[in-house]
Amino acid sequence: MSNTEPLPENHQYGPNPGGDHRYSRGGDGSSARRAALIIHTIADVAAVFLGLWILLFLLEANQANVFVEFVEGVADWLAWWSQDIFTMDTDGLRVLLNYGLPAVIYLLIGHGIATRVRRL
Repeated sequence: MSNTEPLPENHQYGPNPGGDHRYSRGGDGSSARRAALIIHTIADVAAVFLGLWILLFLLEANQANVFVEFVEGVADWLAWWSQDIFTMDTDGLRVLLNYGLPAVIYLLIGHGIATRVRRL
């Protein structure tokens, strides 16, 4: 096509000629979906750290190991509000309940909020 020829009638200018919704800035809810995904992911990561600490504790991982100390520290920080809700004599059951409860609550609340945000 030379510079003197006119453009075809169906030619569209702009970054989104194919109508791909990922690049549009309209009210398609992409911001809400993105926010919901972030909330969902944060809840999942929190639950994974809590579950990983439960697993490491029950499998009697070396608590002097740097990775185990890190996971325990993150789990303690996430579950500070639920410490000693359950005071069992069995350490494994105590850790399972005191760290499992916040994991389930984070999942339920995080996924619930993400669902509500996604519907905006």
